[in-house]
Amino acid sequence: MAQTLLWLIIGFVTLEFVVSSVLSWLNTKWMTHPVPPELEGLYDEEKYRQQQAYMRTNKRVSLIERCVSFALTLVILGCGLLGWLDNLCKSWTSVPVLQVVLFLLVYNLFNTVIALPFSYYSTFVIEERFGFNRTTHKTFWLDTLKSFLVSTVLSAVLISVVFWLYLTFDRQFWIWATLVVAVFIIFFSMFYSNLIVPLFNKQTPLPEGELRDAITAAVRRFGSKFKDIYIIDGSKHSSKANAYFTGFGPKKRIVLYDTLQEQMTNEEIVAVLAHEFGHYKHRDTFKNMFISIVMVAVNLFIFSLLVSNPDLPAALGGTAPSFILAMVAFSLLFSPIDLLLNPVGNAISRRAEYRADAYAAEHGHGETLISGLKKLASHALSNLTPHPLVVWFSYSHPTLAQRIRAIRSSNNKDND
Repeated sequence: MAQTLLWLIIGFVTLEFVVSSVLSWLNTKWMTHPVPPELEGLYDEEKYRQQQAYMRTNKRVSLIERCVSFALTLVILGCGLLGWLDNLCKSWTSVPVLQVVLFLLVYNLFNTVIALPFSYYSTFVIEERFGFNRTTHKTFWLDTLKSFLVSTVLSAVLISVVFWLYLTFDRQFWIWATLVVAVFIIFFSMFYSNLIVPLFNKQTPLPEGELRDAITAAVRRFGSKFKDIYIIDGSKHSSKANAYFTGFGPKKRIVLYDTLQEQMTNEEIVAVLAHEFGHYKHRDTFKNMFISIVMVAVNLFIFSLLVSNPDLPAALGGTAPSFILAMVAFSLLFSPIDLLLNPVGNAISRRAEYRADAYAAEHGHGETLISGLKKLASHALSNLTPHPLVVWFSYSHPTLAQRIRAIRSSNNKDND
């Protein structure tokens, strides 16, 4: 049975590799498709060539990274290296929770090292070549180290708690684990900007002036209460821009990238924030959290039915019962379900984006939002002609052309 599970895992890993490769190939073939009429003139001839070169370069590097990752995964699975690592961790300590922590530490370190050359090349060759990179080598290495430490500590704490619950409550652990994960999700939704962002970026209150006055007036019109408006030094990493809301309750705050001010007018920034207010008004953050918690509960429940099956760790080369190997094996076996649910989740997300755009349009920011979105897309050398199947399968946002059509349709309805 363990051998059958191993072949199933290998088959699922291969399926995921094939699907991602086919989608990437379709997007590449669709690059020269005519630009939608809504976007004509967004790129002049020279910039269009630059955008095509940027996309092709990223596709090539992504393909190499995907092939390397796939090949290494097959070697790891075929040679039972995860089982070997689990046995090694057990030889270092007899404390079960520490065995899990050591496994995660080595596992995360391996994944970080494998991804590092591609991340470095993307930052200092591709992004540098096309004028996006503003990261120094010192910042890059420090951020890599901090990302590794943060992800390892958080995953080790969370999985260790889930493991302890399993040892304490046996198969009923999934109920308590769901509650723990729910608290974890809610806590970081509230405090992410306070606890995690400062490790990588500096946030300062938006100074008094025209932009703050415009945002404050917009907040009043939208009937919301956001006391905190911050500027984040995104320019220390990239020239690309962004804006977002974070937290809820007393921890709500508006965060603007400093690069946003470089690229857009105050009116366009307010229009982008009107879109974000649309998400807030439609409670998209709460809906996403609820969906995430439900999915966690379903996954943990199914896992609780299988966690004691010795064939799960054995499929990965384990020679003894192992909670962490069972968890890894289960996640790999569950990957086809994730693959099927991905388009559903993205469809829900795209619908929320349309609603948020409509909210901005209803408040008189439709054309200004279009202007701002065009500037963001132009500066980022965004792909204007993604393949429809790729959009359906993996886009969490509608394409720029789709958004423009929907916003103008909303404007026309308001005018009727």
